Amino acid sequence: MNYLSVENLTKSFGERILFSKLTFGINQGQKIAIVAKNGSGKTTLLKCLMDRESIDEGRIVYRNGIRISFMEQSDKFDIESSIYDVLLDHDLPEMKAIKKYKEAEIKKDETLLQQSYNELSELNAWDFESKLNLVLTKLDIKNPEQKIKTLSGGQKKRIALAKVILSDADLLFLDEPTNHLDLDMIEWLESYLSSSNSTILMVTHDRYFLEVVCDAIFELSNKTLFKYNGNFSYYLEKKAEREEQLKSTIEKAKNTFRKELDWIRRQPKARGTKQKARIESFEVTKKVASQNTQSKELELLVKMNRLGSKIIELHKIGKAFGDKRILDNFSYNFQRKERLGIVGNNGAGKTTFLNLILQKEEVDKGKIIIGDTIVFGYYSQELIKVSDQKRVIEVIKDIAEYIPLEKGKELSAAQLLERFLFPKEMHYQLVKKLSGGEKRRLKLLTVLMSNPNFLILDEPTNDLDIFAMAVLEEYLRTFQGCLMVVSHDRYFMDKMVDHLFVMNGNGQIKDITGNYTVYRKEQKELSKKSKNANIKKESTVIKEKNKLSFKEKEEFKSLESEIEALEKEKKEITNKLSDSSFNGEELNEMGKRLSEIVSEIEIKSDRWLILSEYN
Repeated sequence: MNYLSVENLTKSFGERILFSKLTFGINQGQKIAIVAKNGSGKTTLLKCLMDRESIDEGRIVYRNGIRISFMEQSDKFDIESSIYDVLLDHDLPEMKAIKKYKEAEIKKDETLLQQSYNELSELNAWDFESKLNLVLTKLDIKNPEQKIKTLSGGQKKRIALAKVILSDADLLFLDEPTNHLDLDMIEWLESYLSSSNSTILMVTHDRYFLEVVCDAIFELSNKTLFKYNGNFSYYLEKKAEREEQLKSTIEKAKNTFRKELDWIRRQPKARGTKQKARIESFEVTKKVASQNTQSKELELLVKMNRLGSKIIELHKIGKAFGDKRILDNFSYNFQRKERLGIVGNNGAGKTTFLNLILQKEEVDKGKIIIGDTIVFGYYSQELIKVSDQKRVIEVIKDIAEYIPLEKGKELSAAQLLERFLFPKEMHYQLVKKLSGGEKRRLKLLTVLMSNPNFLILDEPTNDLDIFAMAVLEEYLRTFQGCLMVVSHDRYFMDKMVDHLFVMNGNGQIKDITGNYTVYRKEQKELSKKSKNANIKKESTVIKEKNKLSFKEKEEFKSLESEIEALEKEKKEITNKLSDSSFNGEELNEMGKRLSEIVSEIEIKSDRWLILSEYN
């Protein structure tokens, strides 16, 4: 079933054409990602589809009756509203009923509670409430009655994501859904979206997310859309094949161009019809032959200040903010060519740890000794602080005209810009005209231009496209100094670091040998062991309440029959999956539903066990 048809879509800003004559469709159940270089128009395309940006020409047609939800990179909420108000602000009758029930709970109005309970039962809306509570838990939204004005930017991002998930929309548009989420949340969202029946069009730079969730990749390149029906690995494979084929086509065109150019030069000014046709064909060949397919491979052996025997020494350092301990009696000696990743939940103190190393903050106890030869390069999460009226190349030249390379060579500011995907035509562009991702990339260049031998990167991949990240990774691969990275980008961490500092938020740091994947495997094993303990703990909390609430009593009554129905459905689907009469699409849908059922049974069973302890 077709949800969306787009024909000949064109959009420009002044003389700059973002995309031209794009034609594509989105079918029910598809999960599609748009990838492109920063500034190519990914976000603009989503806004055009949502009618939040005008189009120059083309046609956008939605299937009648489908519900659409859009999560932008920065949502604007009424700051005086509560989280509940925002999340339940939908036209769905189920959501309105839940909102009414929540208001009755706050007012402790037993009559209104009974009325709203009956309404929820008639609408069979209890699943919506279970979904609401699950989403709140997984996105770490602890106080739903909290006012929006009290939230951080990252918290608002989670609220926007929760609102979209709860919308029960047929078609979701998601713009960088994993930004500002910690690793646990990203993995939960990844699992949730991949197993859901939602139809999705998203923009994301998270390559593991692309791999697991998406079944199609649209690449926006040179104002054109290239479509790949597969996940990220398939896209990389087929893109390489396409580029190789393009190189062959261009090479043939160049040979033809040279022959035709000689013919053109020898012809008289007066030309017949056949000659004019040949000239027109020549112009087409010229256009093909003029394409540039040279990749900006980065093989930079930068000549940096030599690291001495002493790098950085941490001696029993401690740091706290009030009752919150960041570090407690921590010691460590950094080695040459250290490649360290730092992970931990939001608020665990990762950025504080970096600031202590950089001596931007003082330790409460202990001492930090910095080697005499250390030259720091620090990339922070803050936006670049330069005048909007400066030219791109001026920003780089203000730091240095050249970077020294090995063997007496050097790299100019202009050459480095090109290596990091700033073509010559952008060098004299004003900073204010850059996209958010392009500004991030420019700031990264200012750090690298300082020629550090100890590089500290705090979330370097935020707002970078996958092409820019590939260039950064190639640069870091040849980097001979020490590297310390804070990142939620799992793909990046797996490639760049060989051990991790895991910050648990209570002052302790655990050093794990291996990359992010090794760490997460350990975490999941520990999580399984602690699950039963958590269930027992929650049961104890309910017992201490002395009695179940009205809602909990009703919930307990229905859970047993709900679990029984789910088990029956699970058995039916399992039997069907072994039936060869079903086609691939039908089997895929059944597989997705089976995954959902297993998850629902697990959640409802845990809840039943908790409530049964007291009932």
